[in-house]
Amino acid sequence: MTRPGRATLARLGAAAAAGVLLGLSRPPADIGWLACIGLVPLFVAWRGQSARATAGYAFTAGVVYYTIVCSWVWYFGAVAVVPFILAVAGYWALAGAVIGWLSTRRVSSPWITAAVWVSADALVARFPLGGFSWGELGYSFHDLAPARAAASVGGVTLVTYLAVALNALIADLVAGERSARSRARANAGIAIVVVAVVGATITRAEPHAVSTLRVALVQGNDKDRDLTDAELAARYLPNSHFDLARRITDPVDLIVFPESSMDGDPRTDPFIHDHLAAIARQHQAWVLANATVDAPPDGHRAANLDVLYAPDGTVAGTYLKHHLVPFGEYVPLRAELQGWISELDKVPRDFEPGNTRGIFPVAGTKIGTLICFESAFGYQVRPVVRAGAQILVVSTNNRSYRRSGNSAQHLAIGQMRAAETGRPVIQAAISGITAVIDADGVVHDQTRLFDRTVVETAVTATSGETPYVRYGEWATIAALIVVAIAAGVALTRRRRMPSVDLATEHDTAPIAPSLAGYDAEGAAGAVARESRNPESRSQEPSSQA
Repeated sequence: MTRPGRATLARLGAAAAAGVLLGLSRPPADIGWLACIGLVPLFVAWRGQSARATAGYAFTAGVVYYTIVCSWVWYFGAVAVVPFILAVAGYWALAGAVIGWLSTRRVSSPWITAAVWVSADALVARFPLGGFSWGELGYSFHDLAPARAAASVGGVTLVTYLAVALNALIADLVAGERSARSRARANAGIAIVVVAVVGATITRAEPHAVSTLRVALVQGNDKDRDLTDAELAARYLPNSHFDLARRITDPVDLIVFPESSMDGDPRTDPFIHDHLAAIARQHQAWVLANATVDAPPDGHRAANLDVLYAPDGTVAGTYLKHHLVPFGEYVPLRAELQGWISELDKVPRDFEPGNTRGIFPVAGTKIGTLICFESAFGYQVRPVVRAGAQILVVSTNNRSYRRSGNSAQHLAIGQMRAAETGRPVIQAAISGITAVIDADGVVHDQTRLFDRTVVETAVTATSGETPYVRYGEWATIAALIVVAIAAGVALTRRRRMPSVDLATEHDTAPIAPSLAGYDAEGAAGAVARESRNPESRSQEPSSQA
């Protein structure tokens, strides 16, 4: 086996550096602006390389990125994290392969690179097993109002597209052709990105306030560990939440108990039912509670259930979580895997998904209920708003991830959901982070992890449609069309000879490309390559990024 040369190792290092920079742009480091330049090392590293090489470099960056961002998966052991990281990084490899293949056919531009990237994001957010959208780069900008404004136009997809295009344009300035025309083209592209973001900010319509809902969010688990058998027997979780609910003093319209705060079915467990009904009557408030319950008809399967109590203590409605977490709430191919992976015993039975939306009238306001993982999918939250929700209530349990970045990442996702839809988001977490996010995506009343506390505040419900709510996933569709057109053009063109990486032979070539976009080498080597591929003199692209 040929050992990789210094240039190849340098490229791999640059790809890994891209993964680090992007990982630091997300919580807990949360240095969001790094996402504006984080991909530049990768885009410089793979210039002039074959599709196979670009896939490898993108895969390297993806592995590092997801290892940082999803480090909380380690709580489930190597048997979970290794295949997970390899799988999601594979989508980055797919994007790299497509971009590299297009480049070998002399079809390349920063706008095409961004379109391929968000197309890969759209795929991983949907397939397989319902998808995983946690890693979209657009979430890095959750604290930047201009980015949230762009999200209201085209969702997180548009934010990701603009960020990737910006990275590719900067890569062109750093390592592309030095001609005035090429630099002017890159600068013009950067100006387009800036104008698009500024335009979205200036033209963003303020959501229309329709009502005010007074809420109390009960965060009752202060145990940074699994509960003991004695605590379970004493019903620590529901009692802790009930005790906090008794401390609510202000008049409230809605009391929210977070995901998994009840250890029995609120509809059939007398202890749970009676306490929740009493709290509703005491405060003359609606009460939303959650529990894992037996699914009908025989209880062999489980269900993640929200139950809404009316102020008179009667059950007013239920919502069954429909987007389940694979290997958390159900095990794909259980029969085939059960004997090989002992950790699957932690999921002894599969959950039954629901098929209805949880939209309920509460004190004259329509709330839309989401349970945990469901809020990570913009294309699934949008229909809830289209159906009339004026406030989104996210009930979640991130306790298993302890003090990792998971809870902060989930809150950041909630900010982008609020910005996309123009709806406030109430995020009620059993152990934190609990917060209220206004319709502009700004966080209020944020709690700390593992504090027993109650948040009492007023939330302004909103109506109206953002462009994203009205037109949906248009940015994704546009990106797919661009990729399809680029692929069609590429198929009509002859393949360009890829750059010869002399580092694998001589271990001397640097990472930066020459003026033509190839590795620096002697003039004799360039002449030799042109003699093998005369078309390259006039047809070689100026940029792969």
